[in-house]
Amino acid sequence: MKSLLAKTMTYDYPETLPVSVGALKAMGALEMGLKEEELRPLVNAWRAANPNIVKLWWDTDRVATTAMKQRIRQESYEVMFEYRSGFLFITLPSGRRLAYVKPRIGENRFGSDCITYEGIGGTKKWERIESYGPKLVENIVQAISRDILCYAMQTFRHCRIVLHVHDKIVLEADPRMSLEAVCEQMSRTPSWAKGLHLNADGYVCDFYMKK
Repeated sequence: MKSLLAKTMTYDYPETLPVSVGALKAMGALEMGLKEEELRPLVNAWRAANPNIVKLWWDTDRVATTAMKQRIRQESYEVMFEYRSGFLFITLPSGRRLAYVKPRIGENRFGSDCITYEGIGGTKKWERIESYGPKLVENIVQAISRDILCYAMQTFRHCRIVLHVHDKIVLEADPRMSLEAVCEQMSRTPSWAKGLHLNADGYVCDFYMKK
């Protein structure tokens, strides 16, 4: 038996993590040699080069805030937002829901309305957390990526899945099994994600190795 590892990659979703001065610092920009005064121009340049992502952020922020304020169901980019029973629910294209506990409309440090909810914060304690469009989009994109991987895993019922790591799965399979067939199977698009282009690559090894 040999292990096959295939990695899924979504080409329709470029980087959608919140790009801000604070985010760059959290990712170690200063430790990598960048200066404080260089961060804001980098952020501005990235946002100017990715207007569709920026639009997605603030469209999401608007519909989520409206759903909270008016207690009505809102939809944007095939994602549903709804306040019900003390939760803000975000229904993904797969039908799975993200739940934000005891959400409220608060005020951020800039004096604008923002959504807050209860959860485990940076102190690793239960606290009220501030969120906004870019952060919600980060949660949504990561959750959709998880659903795509789970869909791929369900198609491998004839194989033994040893483990999965982020966007990878490790299969223990007969040596005669084609790596190309594994990658092709992982590239299948779920019915709820029509139009999303997927691709995968992988390698064969006798034991798990990270490449």
